[in-house]
Amino acid sequence: MKLCITGGAGFIGGNFAHYWVNTYPEDRVVVLDLLTYAGNLQTLQPILDRPNVRFVRGDIRDRQQVEALFEQEHFDAVVNFAAETHVDRSVEDPEVFISTNIIGTQVLMDACRKTGVSRFHQISTDEVYGDLPLDRPDLFFTEQTPIHASSPYSAAKAGADLLVQAYHRTFGLPVTISRCSNNYGPYHFPEKLIPLMITRALADQSLPVYGNGANVRDWLHVSDHCTAIDLILRHGRVGEVYNIGGHNERTNLEVVRTILKALNKPESLIHFVKDRPGHDLRYAIDPTKIETELGWKPQYTFDTGILQTIDWYLTHRDWWERILQGEYQDYYRQMYKDRP
Repeated sequence: MKLCITGGAGFIGGNFAHYWVNTYPEDRVVVLDLLTYAGNLQTLQPILDRPNVRFVRGDIRDRQQVEALFEQEHFDAVVNFAAETHVDRSVEDPEVFISTNIIGTQVLMDACRKTGVSRFHQISTDEVYGDLPLDRPDLFFTEQTPIHASSPYSAAKAGADLLVQAYHRTFGLPVTISRCSNNYGPYHFPEKLIPLMITRALADQSLPVYGNGANVRDWLHVSDHCTAIDLILRHGRVGEVYNIGGHNERTNLEVVRTILKALNKPESLIHFVKDRPGHDLRYAIDPTKIETELGWKPQYTFDTGILQTIDWYLTHRDWWERILQGEYQDYYRQMYKDRP
């Protein structure tokens, strides 16, 4: 197979690139990534010297570049991880989220149509469903749950999903979509909750927790996400949406306390800050469809996955310490300066 992974220098895309190259060493893998603030070529360093791996720096919105690459490589499949993903940043600057997440997806699908790509897989998020009430633990997102986005980020992802489905219905483009719960694991950029808390706790810095920390997320180890995407690519039904969840619901405060306990750090480091606008209360996915149709099951519990993740950050300080030396510090100060 000749596979294109867009956004492959990011967190989930990078892990997926590692997974695919190591699982299918006979396949050709081309990673297309713009290397914005969250893209890190160092993430791909362990596989870049493989003869079947090619990295291309580029923007999925650049129609000329994308179409030239697709004409050159004639991909069998495309997995689109490329997106602006951080909710806080979407509140600050919605426009780039609309441009990248929707227009970029359109450009990719047009290139797929022109070159006869056999499968376009769109990586989406459970956030397109909105949120669930905290007092109804019996409720879960299914593939039939109506889209009800809360943030510019989730609205942009929802718009991309609808466009993908429209291209399938109108043009017959062979597509699949997966909507996952919150991922965690190695190579996670330290603006998201878990890596932010790990790196700040290691430095004995305060840990900013929105509101009272009661917001609930369903946590999915990135390795389990990679195996799910693999199954969808190879055996998923064209035109279908598959929810991928970890069966690991935790409040944000529980997650932070788990990290502190594992690192033997005091809970006095926790600092509650003003909540962000439109902060969703609870995400919870029902993954019955992918489990019954494709036989997928997560291998990690949160208890085992979080320890593996913490260990990775302890043994890969050079990766994240370089990030913390750059513009991320300016961004951190901007986001939290007015949150008492």
